[in-house]
Amino acid sequence: MDIRAQVSMVFHLDKCIGCHTCSVACKNIWTDRKGTEYMWWNNVETKPGTGYPTLWEDQEKYHGGWERKSGSLNLRLHGRLGGLANIFFNPFLPTVDDYYEPWTYQYDELFNAPEGDDQPTARPISMITGKHMDIEAGPNWDDDLGGSPVYAANDPNLGELTEEERSQLNELERMVFFYLPRICNHCLNPGCVAACPAGAIYKRGEDGIVLISQEKCRAWRMCISGCPYKKVYYNWSTGKSEKCILCYPRLESGHAPACFHSCVGRIRYLGLLLYDADRIHETTLAPDDQLVEAHRAIIQDPFDPQVIAAAKANGISDAMINAAQHSPVYKFVKKWKLALPLHPEFRTLPMLFYVPPMLPVLAKLREGHYEISGVGDQGLAPMLSSLERARMPLRYMAHLFSGGNEEIVAAVYRKLIAVRIAKRAQHVSEATPDEVQQAMTVGNTNPEEIEAIFQLTSKPTFEERFVIPPLAREMAVEATLDPFTHKPETGFGFRRAPKRGG
Repeated sequence: MDIRAQVSMVFHLDKCIGCHTCSVACKNIWTDRKGTEYMWWNNVETKPGTGYPTLWEDQEKYHGGWERKSGSLNLRLHGRLGGLANIFFNPFLPTVDDYYEPWTYQYDELFNAPEGDDQPTARPISMITGKHMDIEAGPNWDDDLGGSPVYAANDPNLGELTEEERSQLNELERMVFFYLPRICNHCLNPGCVAACPAGAIYKRGEDGIVLISQEKCRAWRMCISGCPYKKVYYNWSTGKSEKCILCYPRLESGHAPACFHSCVGRIRYLGLLLYDADRIHETTLAPDDQLVEAHRAIIQDPFDPQVIAAAKANGISDAMINAAQHSPVYKFVKKWKLALPLHPEFRTLPMLFYVPPMLPVLAKLREGHYEISGVGDQGLAPMLSSLERARMPLRYMAHLFSGGNEEIVAAVYRKLIAVRIAKRAQHVSEATPDEVQQAMTVGNTNPEEIEAIFQLTSKPTFEERFVIPPLAREMAVEATLDPFTHKPETGFGFRRAPKRGG
């Protein structure tokens, strides 16, 4: 048993309002520099949709993540010989068109244009070439199903749906979408780390945060292709790759990451998980439909005496263990089994989990009240919701969050429905005690768990959402360097700006 610590996250999609405040907060702090104009370490996508960069989920196009072949795990991108053959030319990189050509506006034309009959306008100018351009795409181009026949209809996750289900999603009265915020998942088995020929990407041992050494990076850009979530970017100005750093300078000082702290919907939770590193290889080899359960199994109980002893043997402090015991992420992922990884079939073991959004159901308005026709899943439709009558097919959510295993997603929804029914019964007397008991039985839950889920979902304090562990970075530094020598060398950025090829 090799117990290690991982800073992990949960995003509750039912609360995301698509305001993009998180994206702007990250942009203003980390990627407001030359060469990073197109970088969005945090972005919010509309689903169904093609995402950012375009069709990032299509690994036939990008060859990201891992695949299981003959009982072993291999990078989709290449093997050793393939990596050597393509080291000077990577054919699986997103292009500028897959992102967008960043632009600004020629604002001086508003003030310096000669007098005339027409209102002066500020023409868009490329931030790469400096020339006038026509805007054809942007970082949030398909927001709220904009151009749905082009964008939403081309979502790779719709491939498993029948033609009838796909056509239903395009009917105006059934139109439905939700928001999917994405940052780097800081995976346990990151494809970007394995793909880097220079060894510039590494996973910090004390907290699992994945970082890129700007000194070692040689811009081979294999990391961009190796990451199936396309959360590594190339800085065309410095000639280095960059990615989300989980705001580790903020975490080290006890502050939540910028995107977490600024979240208007309060959908984000951060905490520590303890996992068994000896089981990573075994977990990644599980069949697609069993990956979620295998992923849950690798996460260990922070109250187990054996786990605590193994953690201490690896140098994990009592304070870190205490943080793991109070982690909201542990409750959502392991205890309540409500949060799921995004595309577990990529086999990177992402440590960012999502609580799926509640699925709206078909209903008719009669005498001022909504009536749901038909009997839905387990007879719960007349009470509140129905998985069978949901406007978003369960198969779509399973393709997104559970490797195609619909039962795992259905179990999450049944528990979420039970929580909603029980709480509504308390406040609006909408359900009888027998119906509440039936909902709890179907949802495999109980009154104590329902109350705990409600409190952490609807009424959590800042400290309950963000249980930030004391990372004790000085102790990690002391293991390899003299802290008194290291201290004057720390800081942000470079003393000398990095140069291309340097």
